[in-house]
Amino acid sequence: MKILEANAGALTNYEVVDFLRSKGAANDSTRVLAQVSPSEYKVYDYLVQTAACNQTREHINDFVDKCKIYGLAKAEVLNIINIRPTSIIDIYTIVEEGETRFGDETRFGEVSKELAELVEKTLPPPPTDPESEAGINEGKEETENEEHNVETKGEEQTKAGNDDGKVETVVGELMDTS
Repeated sequence: MKILEANAGALTNYEVVDFLRSKGAANDSTRVLAQVSPSEYKVYDYLVQTAACNQTREHINDFVDKCKIYGLAKAEVLNIINIRPTSIIDIYTIVEEGETRFGDETRFGEVSKELAELVEKTLPPPPTDPESEAGINEGKEETENEEHNVETKGEEQTKAGNDDGKVETVVGELMDTS
């Protein structure tokens, strides 16, 4: 790969993932052999969990062509591609001064809805990872079990379970409960 023009502009997340893959980044055990620095692997590990790992150059070019009619700034298009907003509220946060640029609040709402639908149709969704969801659910169960062992007395929370008949408060003081 040869750099044709230094600092030609901002990159989409897809372009960063593509570049790191071309350097040898992957999720397999051959990480040690690749010419990728540890910080680049951190970026790669983050980006493969986003929609960027499912995108292709065709998806991006198609989206850019279809959203030209809205007259969005390059940075706004880049943010939409990278963030992949699917709700009107998310579009509102990306497009600056939309009410004044598109005439009024109603028109901007229509444009935001159209953009959200365009994102849904054109850009692929992020990958689903059932393993990470299982880890989240396990952590939630542990938290729920801990919450059942906590009693509330007035404004003071206490934990039951001391053998000496005393209850330890959250701040670590002992109360006599006998």
